[in-house]
Amino acid sequence: MTKTLHHRACHLCEAICGLAIEITHEPDGRASISSIKGDRDDPFSRGHICPKAVALQDIQEDPDRLRQPHRRVGEHWQPIGWDEAFALAAERLWSIQQAHGQNAVAVYQGNPSVHNYGLMTHSNYFLGLLKTRNRFSATSVDQLPQHLTSHLMYGHGLLLPIPDIDHTDFMLILGGNPLASNGSIMTVPDVEKRLKALRARGGRLVVIDPRRSETAAMADQHLFIRPGGDAALLCGLLNTLFGEALERGSHLEVDGLEQVREAIAPFTAQAMSPLCGIEAEQIRRLARDFATAQRAVCYGRMGVSTQTFGTLCHWLVQLINLVTGNLDRPGGALCTEPAVDLVASTSGGHFDQWRSRVSGLPEYGGELPVAALAEEMLTPGEGQVKALVTVAGNPVLSTPNGRRLDGALSGLEFMLSIDLYINETTRHADLILPSTSPLENDHYDSTFNLLAVRNVTRFNRAILAKPEGALHDWEIFVGLARAFAERAGRVLKPTLPPAQLIDLALRQGPRGEASPWGLSLQALDAYPHGLDLGALQPNLASRLRTPSKRIQAAPQVLLDDLQRLAAQAPLALDQLLLIGRRHVRSNNSWMHNYHRLIKGKPRHQLLMHPLDLQRRQLEDGQWVRVRSRTGSLEVQVQASEEVMPGVVSLPHGWGHARPGVQLHIAQAQPGVSANDLTDECLRDALSGNAALNGVPVEVEAA
Repeated sequence: MTKTLHHRACHLCEAICGLAIEITHEPDGRASISSIKGDRDDPFSRGHICPKAVALQDIQEDPDRLRQPHRRVGEHWQPIGWDEAFALAAERLWSIQQAHGQNAVAVYQGNPSVHNYGLMTHSNYFLGLLKTRNRFSATSVDQLPQHLTSHLMYGHGLLLPIPDIDHTDFMLILGGNPLASNGSIMTVPDVEKRLKALRARGGRLVVIDPRRSETAAMADQHLFIRPGGDAALLCGLLNTLFGEALERGSHLEVDGLEQVREAIAPFTAQAMSPLCGIEAEQIRRLARDFATAQRAVCYGRMGVSTQTFGTLCHWLVQLINLVTGNLDRPGGALCTEPAVDLVASTSGGHFDQWRSRVSGLPEYGGELPVAALAEEMLTPGEGQVKALVTVAGNPVLSTPNGRRLDGALSGLEFMLSIDLYINETTRHADLILPSTSPLENDHYDSTFNLLAVRNVTRFNRAILAKPEGALHDWEIFVGLARAFAERAGRVLKPTLPPAQLIDLALRQGPRGEASPWGLSLQALDAYPHGLDLGALQPNLASRLRTPSKRIQAAPQVLLDDLQRLAAQAPLALDQLLLIGRRHVRSNNSWMHNYHRLIKGKPRHQLLMHPLDLQRRQLEDGQWVRVRSRTGSLEVQVQASEEVMPGVVSLPHGWGHARPGVQLHIAQAQPGVSANDLTDECLRDALSGNAALNGVPVEVEAA
């Protein structure tokens, strides 16, 4: 028996923490994981590790994980060979498109797609052959408003300014909880130490959230806000900056700022206060503190994305950074310069070039909002979705009105899932194709390096050998593409393995062969702990992709959306509003089948303020019924002053007790799915992004 030490980054969340993994090799050739620890020599994560990384061993050894293709036969699953599986998928999908049209096949891609470079490089090699406009992803239950804002203002949806957390003096966070998420659209391992360092150098951390989250609990100031009120608060802040001449000059060239000033004039702090639940003087004071800080950054995340004014919120965040001189400035918000530059190598994207068949929701970047997926299956007529391909996703638990989607899936003619598990969604599939596990894959983080708070890069070699008969995800897409092309009589373009594609991107990138860095995959092999490429620097002016090469501060669709906010009336104070919440051990629905991640205190309960319990004659620990427009469910309530009065909170991703699910640890856990209460009709009107927060509900004794 021998032991070897390997280094790579975890890619189960955005933190991309460096790991030191010890592998035991048996005389018979078997290899197993002995330990997983944080890599102290990683220049980015500096030894930090969270529970998800340690759970990589659980994924590797999980007996519930599928290891070969499975076909549904009645109510049972039957293993089949790869070639047979590819031929079956190709035949069924081609036949359905021949009978009902190309758009009769829909695609849903889950968020693990960006955690695996084989999915990033090769999924469209097959999915693009389907030529369907019914493409959906987890983007539209998450960060779609941020992409759309960058597309409209900067000319590219991936030109996303990142908080320069290590150098700021004032960080204002709205709807974000980086202590639970390890950052989000802000790749930041060891975020707690970084925030403590901010405060140690005399800086301030202010968090705006309807719940006193883990991040809010360590902040210098936490302000409760009425769910859905962030756009009103941000308007009040921007109005104050203009009205009190708190602007600071910027080196950036901007069009439309005077239009913004004129449009925002009626949105005073006094007028916005009833909509957000924060006193007008507090709004003005916050604007002054932000504007007078030497280096400040405003950061809005999941909570402001997934509400009815999500795009408006992110536009206002960008404007606040811009007018205070903190956009493209050290200590403010800066764009990365990654070794693989997706901004330089991809088009700026497009918006609203077509709309969904039933509700008329706009596409962005070739995808429709997933809030429309169920109705596209359930509504008869030309273009009705008859088949679905899911890729590493569980939309029954992660998209609005999951019960409706659950029912819609049962009526499909065919469903193909590329997934490791039989979960709440894939239990409806006719065919499941599982890839190798994370530690059996090479990996390069093209997405999260784009979002990192420092410019970093590394190539992660596979730790464990690919098992005999298994396929990597990119190999699955190549097999599907070849079978579909053959069935459809099409000529398939050749492709390269993902490692070769990344090597080409590195060599041709800004730090490639033509630069002093000379990066390539071979060069990165000399840096097993990762390579630090330096702090973020101002670069937005040279990277703008707008036709004029100037920032567009006043896109007409956003100016128009201000009028929707102006017409909004304050909600009744006795109206309960539902928000979600996430935990560092379970910030995604696919993390509940691992003992290391579900152990500890129960965290499935509905949080409710003691005053709201008292008003409804309810008691802490009681079982209650929660009702929304879309349905009801029963859950245990927990009295908590973490949430403000008028707000209740359910965690995301629970509710595994459904027939046919084969996740034995997850099924044994209590809890319900918050997305059985969220409403597919509650959306950001501009982008179509799902509004998963601020859902009106009623709570009563069960």
